[in-house]
Amino acid sequence: MNTKMNRIFSILLFVALTANAYAQQQASPAKTAEGKIGEANVSITYSSPSVKGRTIWGELVPYDKIWRAGANAATVFETDKDLKVEGKTLPAGKYSIFAIPSSVSWTIIFNSETGQWGIKRGGDANLDRSKDVLTVSVKPVANKMTESLTYEINKDGIALLWEKLKVPVKMQ
Repeated sequence: MNTKMNRIFSILLFVALTANAYAQQQASPAKTAEGKIGEANVSITYSSPSVKGRTIWGELVPYDKIWRAGANAATVFETDKDLKVEGKTLPAGKYSIFAIPSSVSWTIIFNSETGQWGIKRGGDANLDRSKDVLTVSVKPVANKMTESLTYEINKDGIALLWEKLKVPVKMQ
């Protein structure tokens, strides 16, 4: 019995170590940012690609083209209370976030369809514009280097940080 238990333990340990190694090697690992904006509980679920020496803005992520605001599946924003986003009302709910970056300003899109893969076969964003709930314009700002795409939630709203850019979205 002791030998059988040792063998089972060894197999389970191998499976656990292999799964952990795979998770650490993913190119764009799944991440979740959680926090409060006023009384609202907010979460952002996204896949976080890394710079890896590439030029991100205007090259890997083209300007003036809809982007899924992350990697893999479309980025999901969820709030349990209505929020004012750049002065416009966003009802409580679950949304996909897309963006149209440019060197001067960004369009941030909150869309009611969630759960879709972020891009279609041809490389275009998987976004049904008829399901857009809210669209706002924001200004990107220079920032310290951030290797992996990161979302932050704070009392002033949310921010996307990646490469040498920060894209704040005011919320209350």
